[in-house]
Amino acid sequence: MKMIDAMMRRGVSENVFPGAVLLFSNQEEILFHKAYGRANIFSAEPMTPKTVFDLASLTKPLATTLAIMVLVQEKRLALEDPLGRIFPFLKDTPKADIQIRHLLCHTSGLPDYRPYYLELARLPAAQRKEALRRRLVKEPLISEVGARVLYSDIGFMFLEWVVETLTQTRLDRFVEETVYSRLETDGLFFINLENPLPNIACAATELCPWRGLLLNGVVHDENAYILGGVAGQAGLFGSASSIHRLLLELMRGYQGKHSLLRFETALVRRFLSPCADSERTPGFDTPSARDSSCGDFFRKDKTVGHLGFTGTSFWMDLEQSVIVILLTNRIHPFRSNQRIKKFRPMLHNEVMKQLAAL
Repeated sequence: MKMIDAMMRRGVSENVFPGAVLLFSNQEEILFHKAYGRANIFSAEPMTPKTVFDLASLTKPLATTLAIMVLVQEKRLALEDPLGRIFPFLKDTPKADIQIRHLLCHTSGLPDYRPYYLELARLPAAQRKEALRRRLVKEPLISEVGARVLYSDIGFMFLEWVVETLTQTRLDRFVEETVYSRLETDGLFFINLENPLPNIACAATELCPWRGLLLNGVVHDENAYILGGVAGQAGLFGSASSIHRLLLELMRGYQGKHSLLRFETALVRRFLSPCADSERTPGFDTPSARDSSCGDFFRKDKTVGHLGFTGTSFWMDLEQSVIVILLTNRIHPFRSNQRIKKFRPMLHNEVMKQLAAL
């Protein structure tokens, strides 16, 4: 593992990221779990294996999608359910025909992103979520439903709304009660900005020009921030070991083994298999045909993963039983740092070479 250790050290010295935690496992055994560099370059706080990261878009598969899985298993929702059935006010609009699977697979026709926070910031905090949802109703589609794959934060804002409508429970509370509490770990959580958790050792992210401060233990995603820290597209925080615990149980469920999550095997396999009209699976990403961030050695048709804007990622090869989690603070102190794009595939290739040699 010396080559991997050297690569991670070079990642720090060459300013790919100020700090990182790398964890990978094979056949359910953790083979590597080490921290590198600084969690905060201004305070010189070191990164540790237990450091908590703003997981950014890993929220989509590891929180919102899992909440949808719970509702599907409980038969309170189906992937083919259209939004017009859940939200009657959408009937007679183009959004009425958007199905849950379209939102999960990013084929809804919705735009990728809108800076809603700029207009929401003018409102009192208590009015923002309702104002956002009025805005979501008015947001025009940019393509026909099912016609195009476009990665969409807005689709996951709708999914959060679906979860909260059907459960009458806020997303963070629902996923904690139904998923995370079964894992015997307290390392996955949203940080509610109205009642933040004290004494959490977090990796710092950006010196944010809009907020005028260094973000540390505060969600980076502006749309999630303006809503108080809990959103369908971002807001989840966690450590590498807690993510591994969750992914391991998902993998066990996929493989038909006993899993603490108690999802039916057929359900897990449906969510971890490609959609009919997208290379993505419901809620998860898959390796791209060329220049994938997971490198060259993950099985293309049996691998799921996701990237987070803050510098986080995971990849899970369901056939080889390999999990690789790379958490970095690459946007600390500025989001303009893009060096991780070249680093990720090289690291994953080296990890897979080392595992093949064992």
